[in-house]
Amino acid sequence: MKYISLLAVLSLFVFSITINAQSKITVEDIYASGKFSEKSVSTFNFMKDGKHYSRLENNKIVKFDLTTGEPIGTIFNPDNIPENTNFNGQIDSYTFSSDESKILITSETEKIYRHSTRAKTFVWDLRSKNLLPVFTEAKVRLATFNPAADKVAFVVANNIYYKNFRTGETKIITEDGKWNEIINGATDWVYEEEFGFDQGFEWSPDGKRIAFYRFDESAVKEFTMTNYRDEMYPEYVTFKYPKVGEDNAKVTIHFYDLESENTRMVIMANPMEYVPRIKWTQDPEVLCVFNMNRHQNKLELILADAKSGNTSVLLTEESKWYIDIHDNLTFLKNGKQFLWTSERDGWNHIYLYKMNGALDRQLTKGEWEVTSFYGMDEEKGLAYYQAAKESPLQREIYMTGLKGRTNKMSTQSGWNQAQFSSTFDYFVLDYSTHNIPPVYTVFERKGNEVRVIENNAQVQKVQKSVEALPVEFFSFKTEDNVSLNGYMIKPANFDENKKHPVFMYQYSGPGSQQVVDRWQGRRYYWWLQMLAQEGYVVACVDGRGTGARGEEFKKMTYLELGKLETIDQIEAAKYLGGLSYADPNRVGIFGWSYGGYMSSLCILKGNDVFKAAIAVAPVTSWKWYDSIYTERYMRTLKENENGYTDNSPIYFADKLKGNYLLVHGMGDDNVHFQHTAEMSNALINANKQFDTYFYPNRNHGIYGGVTRLHLFNKMTSFLEENLKNDNSPVGQVKP
Repeated sequence: MKYISLLAVLSLFVFSITINAQSKITVEDIYASGKFSEKSVSTFNFMKDGKHYSRLENNKIVKFDLTTGEPIGTIFNPDNIPENTNFNGQIDSYTFSSDESKILITSETEKIYRHSTRAKTFVWDLRSKNLLPVFTEAKVRLATFNPAADKVAFVVANNIYYKNFRTGETKIITEDGKWNEIINGATDWVYEEEFGFDQGFEWSPDGKRIAFYRFDESAVKEFTMTNYRDEMYPEYVTFKYPKVGEDNAKVTIHFYDLESENTRMVIMANPMEYVPRIKWTQDPEVLCVFNMNRHQNKLELILADAKSGNTSVLLTEESKWYIDIHDNLTFLKNGKQFLWTSERDGWNHIYLYKMNGALDRQLTKGEWEVTSFYGMDEEKGLAYYQAAKESPLQREIYMTGLKGRTNKMSTQSGWNQAQFSSTFDYFVLDYSTHNIPPVYTVFERKGNEVRVIENNAQVQKVQKSVEALPVEFFSFKTEDNVSLNGYMIKPANFDENKKHPVFMYQYSGPGSQQVVDRWQGRRYYWWLQMLAQEGYVVACVDGRGTGARGEEFKKMTYLELGKLETIDQIEAAKYLGGLSYADPNRVGIFGWSYGGYMSSLCILKGNDVFKAAIAVAPVTSWKWYDSIYTERYMRTLKENENGYTDNSPIYFADKLKGNYLLVHGMGDDNVHFQHTAEMSNALINANKQFDTYFYPNRNHGIYGGVTRLHLFNKMTSFLEENLKNDNSPVGQVKP
């Protein structure tokens, strides 16, 4: 009996250890398994009837009923396609023609930069059941149907082509395209990265013309990255990258007439530096061209006549700071009005204009921001949008009539975002909070719930099993009397009488937000939870320059990026360090990209406050970053030398006192490895000790295979050694 009792006790002890082990979050769980992955609902491919959608299901394009989620039928099954089509049977993506009679199917896709790809592309005719290649000689870019779905335009080797599927004929529109010199129909690197688009052509509404971009990047200087592929010699990748104050590509807009086969250039009366968008109006002979100066504080919407190329100004926006480019321009079908969002009154709102440029009325108004514009139901005269009306930390969904009536369509506090069907009869609501994973629900226009698609109940079970700690929001005032928002995760087994190390995460870039009541997912939520389990007070604070608090709050960092943001993070560290349960001698900070720039500045300028910092892919001097982004906020080095030198980490390397981990991907085409190499040089020249990790061939995201596991293991051990277990005074590197 004694033996059995002892065995029972031992069994209970082992069981207890097992339970505790299961509740412990590990880096391997986060980055090497799917244990913590939530289910998402990808962007819906709504059908034109507004009641059905399609999606890829087991490599088939399947039609579903939105209200029930039940499959209606298979639209395209690669298994039924003959093998002699040069199609490998794998669907990467697809797009319907406007009449849904044909589908563009891409396969064997290759990544170019952040947005751009090339792929084998095919057209599936739903009536004839034929699959035809768009182009057989090479992979294509940006294949797009004309409105009648009998032609497809595309880009190959920097030239524009189109294929006529009625005749089978392929025609080339431009012939001067050349790598690193001339780009037709696509955008260059910096437009793709900073203006967020890569398709440089648009079919006219009647399909008779194609408006397209032409980039002459001959004078743009080149940048070369080195990749290591286990070959005798490394691979060199050279591309055009305009840095601060250097030549940008010369951009012109052209019309190609399919009937006459003539090309005409848009004649700009006052051509400026950038053309960040083009968009056809409802008139098939009138194109709207965005014309923007290099300082990016003046934007003209230009109307260009397709027959003559002549232009006139529709609308002008100006700012004493800068203007953000967006896609919220909608020309109404009546041909007499258009919708536009603007910060002209200090907050981002929706405006209705007449086609002569006169303001009709402001549709939304108040000291709050419209954060996404979803579209316009013209038949009912209703505009749909997301806004941070109740709090900068939250988002709600609204419907506003052209005459001013407004209804709130979301009911729960937290983060709400929506996808509307093509007829606006239904919408899919994505709801979450920082503590609740996403719930996807279908609603009718009037707000009646139809069905829950996914509630991520499994993730909530995992949260309970690992005893996930609640994320709490707070605010405080700085010495400059600025109120800042933050969130905090207190340690497991929290003891307010014990001094805990403080770990801060932030990004801080212009218009960004990290302190929001929204599910943060696999990216950082679970890692920060793991650190809290290990005894850290985890915190994040949004400083000045961040979003949803009006134009002035966002743009007050103009010409001095990093200055106010660094002050605010130092103030946040002092505030957090002053809490009764925090150890002011053990405060660390982490950030990636702009956040890495900030964590670098913080440990240098705040060397008496921060004990440790991790900087991943940081900007270390703005003079090495691209023209469009940097000059938008800083102007050029020649115009604003003090702004650059006073706020770039490389010039403060001699101030390093704490523990600094510097990480970069050597294949980063965005923030070049040059930033970390030069920062390392500056630290060496100042005889400062630091840790560094570099990742060959990895881009700005530093991922692939076990890369993230490797990186976060390093960051975790760095913090454990230099922050959690280091009791030496702040500003002193552990021996």
